[in-house]
Amino acid sequence: MTSFTEGMTTLATESNPFRIAIVGSGPSGFYAAEALLRRPHVRIDMFDRLPTPFGLVRGGVAPDHPKIKQVCLVYDKIARSSGFAFLGNVTIGKDLSIAQLRDAYHAVVIACGAPGDRRLGIPGEGLPGSHTATEFVGWYNGHPDYQDHKFDLSHHTAVVIGQGNVAADVARILATPVDCLRPTDICEAAVEALARSCVRNIHIIGRRGPVQAKFTSVELKELGKVRDCVALCDAADLHLNPTSIEELTDIHADESRKNVETFRAFASSANATAPAARRLHFRFLETPISINGGGGVSSVTLAKNTLVGQKFEQAAVAGPSLLELPCGLVFRSVGSRGMALPGVGFDECSGIIPNAKGRCLDAGKPVPGLYVTGWIKRGPTGLIGTNRADSVETVASIFEDMAALDPAPRPGAAGLRAVMSADGARVISYKDWQAIDSCERERGRPKGKPREKLTHVLDMIAAADQSAHD
Repeated sequence: MTSFTEGMTTLATESNPFRIAIVGSGPSGFYAAEALLRRPHVRIDMFDRLPTPFGLVRGGVAPDHPKIKQVCLVYDKIARSSGFAFLGNVTIGKDLSIAQLRDAYHAVVIACGAPGDRRLGIPGEGLPGSHTATEFVGWYNGHPDYQDHKFDLSHHTAVVIGQGNVAADVARILATPVDCLRPTDICEAAVEALARSCVRNIHIIGRRGPVQAKFTSVELKELGKVRDCVALCDAADLHLNPTSIEELTDIHADESRKNVETFRAFASSANATAPAARRLHFRFLETPISINGGGGVSSVTLAKNTLVGQKFEQAAVAGPSLLELPCGLVFRSVGSRGMALPGVGFDECSGIIPNAKGRCLDAGKPVPGLYVTGWIKRGPTGLIGTNRADSVETVASIFEDMAALDPAPRPGAAGLRAVMSADGARVISYKDWQAIDSCERERGRPKGKPREKLTHVLDMIAAADQSAHD
């Protein structure tokens, strides 16, 4: 155990625990807590602006993928650890500042993810009927931020721009028969809307070719197994340029090879003539130039592309050939980005907090006691488990720096209670979350669902308060 003495004060002892604040309760925050709690005399307070923990595992993982959500069992075990406290319904940057956290803790770890969306930067992007994938995913997952959003599903054709796993989720939810979704934890309002959906054709558009598509092979194959839906691909799009063929032969291209095999299966003549209620159309080498319409989306103009560049660095270059794809609904799934947090450096270009192995930087120099992990550290890359190694790296930096930190005792959350409750806001503890969790499970039981989510913050607080009074 690393410890140090300055005068008569020793950090990380029973009488002076090492107090750390974690901002964000998604995977990266919990993996950082897990690594920190391996050392004795560490006390962690985890803050989240929502009353519910688990970040995108709760609000981003598709409802028909319950196995992925089982990772919450790991996070729950961490949250029940001695020395851990959850403080939900507290927004850092509004209810509390980073400066206040730094005064109350020996170290602060920012793990707030990448909640912003990248833009296409084309005309018509803001038309009614043009949505980010984040909005749609948050809506059907019951995220409080998106429950007032409306999605006009009365159109026959929808376009999904992007070819990653989030785009796959959007397409799959649009294509899946609603009776297959009813037993999941999808929110009731989404089920009702999807039951009335008229969407029959879903076009999934990529700027580059099939080799460069970012689906994981498992997600892509799943799109070919949706009931009463057929996945289609134009065989001509599978005639690869020499550099793409070279990429496929690389030892690290296993996922791409599997994807191309799946696309070839989608391009079969049997698929083209198969009867089905809905169709998924995979399109490649097309860049959206504009989203068109008057009072709402009526079509997307696409430019045909060619690939230029070296192996694994090919870029899509739009040519003069244009086509217009009629549609009434567009979902933009072109990546997420971090958002600036007051009091912390931020790189607008990359959408991350500048850092060196998790140490936040200001003018290129580490800020004592301020750290970062997860997507806001490295960008929105990797799967859920990728965050563990990322957080372990940050925690290693924290312990390496421990001897240079001010060892004076810090009050932690106890010193911030008055500030947090100044406007009467209800701070949600982990016990309160357990009450919310229990309420949701009870709501879902009569419907044969694992849970029926509470989708508004006030309803979550009411459930916590009711449990406290029982």
